[in-house]
Amino acid sequence: MNMPRQPGIPHPRLPLPERQPEDLAIFQQWLSDAIPMVSALGINEISRQDDTLTWQLALQPNLNDKGTGFGGALTAQTTLQGWCWVTLWLRERGIARDVVVAEASQRFLAPVKGDYRLVCAPARPESPTQLASKLAERGKGRIALTHQLYCGEVLCLEASGSYAVLPER
Repeated sequence: MNMPRQPGIPHPRLPLPERQPEDLAIFQQWLSDAIPMVSALGINEISRQDDTLTWQLALQPNLNDKGTGFGGALTAQTTLQGWCWVTLWLRERGIARDVVVAEASQRFLAPVKGDYRLVCAPARPESPTQLASKLAERGKGRIALTHQLYCGEVLCLEASGSYAVLPER
């Protein structure tokens, strides 16, 4: 039985995967335990391919008063997805570090009227290599990521974020 989260007390880290791909179902369960609001975001599936992280989400728990996607929930999802992208990228390299969002912005293009997918990738193809270099040189670094939210084939939201990998404590 999980104990409720307490303010000011960090949640225990998920053990790093040992020479095997990350089990995204286990990661998602840990994420729900670590960040209580995650279980209410309607994340149905998390998948990774190369440098792209994709989430399939249900609209129902993210409805606004107009019956479309609530901008605050969509914003929270993009921010969390970027944090997950960086965290999973680090874990794949055997690195357990704290990640924080430094900047984030969103542009709403069309209402979200049904279940949707959220796609996150580096803003530039060379960004992961540059992050790895900064971590090796300085023990910390930043990466810019982009997000695109699609409802069917309609692009409804574009977002960007800058995420910082903090130095070891």
